[in-house]
Amino acid sequence: MSNQVRDDEGLCCSPMTGEPLSAEQAAELSSVFKALGDPVRLRLLSLIAAHADGEACVCDLSGAFELSGPTISHHLKVLREAGAITGERRGTWVYYRVLPETLRRLAAVLGPAPSASTSA
Repeated sequence: MSNQVRDDEGLCCSPMTGEPLSAEQAAELSSVFKALGDPVRLRLLSLIAAHADGEACVCDLSGAFELSGPTISHHLKVLREAGAITGERRGTWVYYRVLPETLRRLAAVLGPAPSASTSA
């Protein structure tokens, strides 16, 4: 099987990704993509990642939405169960942090494969 693909004009070009995902990798990452498919959860992830020190208290996040506290907590739980964020209880509040390795794995799937000229 050739390592080249055809672009819109039928010309050969480099593959878009380095290697295809295995069935196991696809299953793992699909849960994260599914979790991020909701606009509220995608925005929550963005707010956490952009927050000072890379972590945010649930009390910092709730004011950004016109949603109830339990609804925000549900969305955070979905992100946590998908492996996109982690939470740490400190007193009465939970502080959330994005898991950088998960973001790197998502970026690797979405980004183009390194070209031969940049990988050397």
